[in-house]
Amino acid sequence: MKILITGGAGFIGSNFIFYMLEQHPDYKIICVDKLTYAGNLETLKNLIAGNKIEFFKLDICDRERIYALFDRERPDIVVNFAAESHVDRSIDNPGIFLFTNTLGTGVLLDASVKFGVKRFHQISTDEVYGDLPLDRPDLFFTEKTPLKTSSPYSSSKAGADLLTLAYHRTYKLPVSVSRCSNNYGPYQFPEKLIPLMINNALQDKDLPVYGKGENVRDWLYVRDHCRAVDLIIHDENSNGEVYNIGGHNEMRNIDIVKLICRELGKPENLIKFVTDRKGHDLRYAIDPEKIYIRLGWLPETRFADGIKKTISWYLNNKSWWEPLMNRV
Repeated sequence: MKILITGGAGFIGSNFIFYMLEQHPDYKIICVDKLTYAGNLETLKNLIAGNKIEFFKLDICDRERIYALFDRERPDIVVNFAAESHVDRSIDNPGIFLFTNTLGTGVLLDASVKFGVKRFHQISTDEVYGDLPLDRPDLFFTEKTPLKTSSPYSSSKAGADLLTLAYHRTYKLPVSVSRCSNNYGPYQFPEKLIPLMINNALQDKDLPVYGKGENVRDWLYVRDHCRAVDLIIHDENSNGEVYNIGGHNEMRNIDIVKLICRELGKPENLIKFVTDRKGHDLRYAIDPEKIYIRLGWLPETRFADGIKKTISWYLNNKSWWEPLMNRV
């Protein structure tokens, strides 16, 4: 079995590669990554040196080179993690997000049709649903929730989702889509909330929090996400399906930051409230009932345990993240 993983030098993609090598040691894994600021080849260097995976520095928008790679390798499964993913950057420069996240996905879909891929899996986000009110804890995103995007980032991901599902109907391409909540864990680029707060706190720097920090996110430990995707891509009955993958770990941003301060023994006066993000979504909350009923998946990692493991990883791997701080 050959699996082509795009965006494999990024946070979730690299964790997925580690997971798949552990669970399916007989699979051939082909990793494609453009190595933008958020891609870090250091994460995969031992796998590449040990011939555990094949790596290609490649832009998914480069149709000619993508076609050549598909023609040579003939992957059975494609899992598309490749994306520009930081909301703030999408507000500053939306064109890059539309180009990579939507048009790049289109190139991969065309290649998958042309070269007979057996399953194309699109990694998406709960942000395509917009947000939920803070005063309605009874409301959750389901797979039937209408798409209602708030940012150029989420709009570009929604476009990719719809394109993927259209290729299933029009070209009969076997596809699946998963929409996950906020991931956390090792190898996350330090512009994101949890690693940024850990890294800044360790250096006694300000901990910038948007608005009053009352925005709520559903947190999913990255290994639980990888396990869900593994189940989906190997399930024939998931062809054409969309799955929500959530962590059942809703927390306010301010509470996350205070927890990190406590774990690191840092004072809360490092917290500095800053001007809120434009169009900032209030609350994300996923109902993962469908993937539980269909595939038996539930998150295994409690947030209290996952955050301790994540903080410990950053404490023990400064050589990985410190060189990245000048890119934040």
